[in-house]
Amino acid sequence: MADRRPRVWVSQPLFDDTVAQLAAYCDVVATAQVSAHSDAEIAARLAEVDGALVTLNDRIGAAEVAHAPALKMIANVGVGYNNLDVAALSAAGIVASNTPDVLTETTADLGFSLLMAAARRIVESDRWLREGQWGQWSFTTMLGADLHGSTLGILGMGRIGQAIARRGHHGFGMKVLYHNRSQLPAEQEQAVGARYVDFDTLLASVDHLVLVLPYTAQNHHLINAAALARMKPSATLVNIARGGIVDELALAEALANGRLASAALDVYENEPHVRPELLALRNIVLTPHIGSASLATRRAMVQLAVDNLLAGLGIGTDAGQPANALNAELLTNGTARLCVAGKKIGDKKR
Repeated sequence: MADRRPRVWVSQPLFDDTVAQLAAYCDVVATAQVSAHSDAEIAARLAEVDGALVTLNDRIGAAEVAHAPALKMIANVGVGYNNLDVAALSAAGIVASNTPDVLTETTADLGFSLLMAAARRIVESDRWLREGQWGQWSFTTMLGADLHGSTLGILGMGRIGQAIARRGHHGFGMKVLYHNRSQLPAEQEQAVGARYVDFDTLLASVDHLVLVLPYTAQNHHLINAAALARMKPSATLVNIARGGIVDELALAEALANGRLASAALDVYENEPHVRPELLALRNIVLTPHIGSASLATRRAMVQLAVDNLLAGLGIGTDAGQPANALNAELLTNGTARLCVAGKKIGDKKR
């Protein structure tokens, strides 16, 4: 790397001043407008660079890096990374990173906002009023569900799940149940007022269920017709995780047929496409994947991704050690392509 500056591709428009930090050390090719890059376009870009700053719009796997011999690092702007085939990147010696922590509280805010909007029929009421249907006040107009004193269920109890539990327990006096791959330590459960239960008990017991688990092949359509049938007909479902976790057709049918009272989605299986069956419903709140969309949080995410990428390209005090590597084993077993001063990361002789 001593004979030339690293080359970097920025796949989507981000914040110019933050991306400019890369330009101080790297030759940067930045995409000027939001783009749905084809697989071939992504492969062509990656073939020319040492590193890339990408978003969830950009799906990268074995085919996209097959002809990218210089590529060492892909920094994903987001905590979720199902747009990346991490196993394929690891096999090629390419380190990948994400941006956890900085979006936890903002995403939890959005999740709880969606829960409140769906349970209390806020969007439905707004639409009804604007349509001129409010002729006079009625005692039974837009009756919704309470949050205070109700039972909140959380599926997936990582950082965001715990932040939602805190809001429910401490802010609204909710009883909090959760299911996770593994039970939290007792002190963490106590801090957020949550109790571990099995999956079926969670579905059957809660008044409101929030999905915050990572997407994997194993939990594809985990919330399907059978799961929805085990929930209370008065319940609310909120998904701020990934779209593929919910069978959207089954959800639409449950909402349309009164087997579920309401729902709110910020993520979709084939986004940005949203199923017309969902769009036709009034008892659902739909937002365009804005879980982390506050200005301060999005800036923090880009900054962390830039820091990760610079470290991966051997620049700065953390050279060669990106803090949020998804395949950190490459950094310790010497199989990463990353180099510092001409030596591979993981080389014990350096």
